[in-house]
Amino acid sequence: MLHRRGDQALALSCLPSRGTALVGNRYVLISGCSGGGKSTLLDELGRRGYRTVEEPGRRIVREELAGTGLALPWVDGAAFARRAIEVALVDRQTVAGTTGWVFFDRGLVDAASALQHLTGDPGAMNVCRAHRYAPRVFLTPPWPEIYVTDPERRHGLDQALEEYGRLVEIFPALGYQVSELPKVSVTERADFVLDTLDRQGPDGKMQANDRLANAGRVPTSNGTQ
Repeated sequence: MLHRRGDQALALSCLPSRGTALVGNRYVLISGCSGGGKSTLLDELGRRGYRTVEEPGRRIVREELAGTGLALPWVDGAAFARRAIEVALVDRQTVAGTTGWVFFDRGLVDAASALQHLTGDPGAMNVCRAHRYAPRVFLTPPWPEIYVTDPERRHGLDQALEEYGRLVEIFPALGYQVSELPKVSVTERADFVLDTLDRQGPDGKMQANDRLANAGRVPTSNGTQ
């Protein structure tokens, strides 16, 4: 069962709206193992002029540390996951007018999968089916050599690996094509992401011979494409 706070809003959010799928095709989700370089990659894509969306979890932790702290992940994981779903839905609305690629540091699937894991409620994943991202998702693999904790990320590598294991199974189950990011420099990672998006078909599957033209590949100078 969904938490009483926001039950109705979350239930309604599970209903797809007209045009949701088409808009979502521009929303590229970068997920994977915590501490694997997602935020650094988003920063690089932002420097190249693409619109990016910061991880919902880090924003929530900052707000909670400055407020009541009741929805911190190490205090109430389910409340944190529900908040992350709400923030991720708002993020999608905020960038709805953007043309070209929009890159998200985690999103609905991460939050809903955490909620399902913590509560055992399979209905938590319905919001992911109603509000989809681009068909190809990029995952950062575990990278113990660069993993660090900080005031906003207090869990250890073991917990990060458990979460990664769940995501590796959930994304294909939801029908996404998954690309694992190579352990290379951030500039090479950004090139890999953009080149992969250029070579994919409308369903996210890779093309054998064609390098598809993609309007989202060329950002504008104001960063909104």
